[in-house]
Amino acid sequence: MSDPSTSARTRRVRPLGLIAAVLSAAALLSACGSSESKSSSGRTQTPAAPAGINTSADQNRVVPEEVPSIAKLVPDEIRETGKLVAAIPVPGGGWPPSQFVADDNRTVIGSEADIATLVTGVLGLELEIVSPSWEGLFITLDKGDADVAFSNVTVTEQRKTKYDFATYRVDTLAFEAPEEADFTIEEPADVAGKTIAVDTGTNQEKILLDWARQVKEQGLDEVKLKYYPRTSQIILALKSGVIDAYLTSNPDAAYRSVTAGETKIVGTLSGGGDGRKGLLAATTLKDNGLVEALAAALNHTIESGEYAEVLDRWKLGEEAVERSEINPPGLLDKE
Repeated sequence: MSDPSTSARTRRVRPLGLIAAVLSAAALLSACGSSESKSSSGRTQTPAAPAGINTSADQNRVVPEEVPSIAKLVPDEIRETGKLVAAIPVPGGGWPPSQFVADDNRTVIGSEADIATLVTGVLGLELEIVSPSWEGLFITLDKGDADVAFSNVTVTEQRKTKYDFATYRVDTLAFEAPEEADFTIEEPADVAGKTIAVDTGTNQEKILLDWARQVKEQGLDEVKLKYYPRTSQIILALKSGVIDAYLTSNPDAAYRSVTAGETKIVGTLSGGGDGRKGLLAATTLKDNGLVEALAAALNHTIESGEYAEVLDRWKLGEEAVERSEINPPGLLDKE
């Protein structure tokens, strides 16, 4: 899916108004990739945005000027097409505020699309967005149907065997629970005896499986993991008491809690798990030569201040990185 809002080359930002007051109150920190399968039955109904938040197709994004010294780092086969194809999944409507569908039910918007726009501006390319499911994201890269993924992908050592990474955000997760919940979650023992929803194939699933193992070793009540194909089903299960909590990305949980008012965050943790920092990164096939251009473009926008403008636009400033790193130490897979 192409994004017509990225065609202009003038640098401009449309303020999001009320988002500052609304999302700051939710202690919005950072994100991690989550999953939801595509369904022919239609898109998930996302909560209505608070007044002042721009969810239209006309985003009027920050578009940097081309930097020739960085643009020349782009591999010839991509440069010759004149465009950068970015995979940004939004199945079922997506996960606001990081990646979701505008009011026209077609245009991909959110912080991920804005970061992709920053990169393509510096590289002098046109941005084209394709939207596979989360489960199909890496297949899309493998098949060459996208040059890069901007989808809250956490750097892991296993993924580094097949993909290159240019980091752009810190990863924080949240436990989302019904608004009337009277518990908090800070450590593995706090989920003992609870039923927790989590998205399959995600970093948060690995963390929750590890917590469940620790709970079992401590002789506490078993943790039950529940999987749903759509976020809307998870929220319904939360409201009906079928599950106790949902481990997901912090921005997504914060957005729902302040827009719908039916859930709240009862605990946060690093996307790296216990005592480790997770990093989110632009993801491309290993050794295809693109990652150097991606990192250089990101670092240029960090230095120019345009990167900070984008994160502040979606109230994600606290998850900013000081510098984009290529293939930093990733998270270890759980045994």
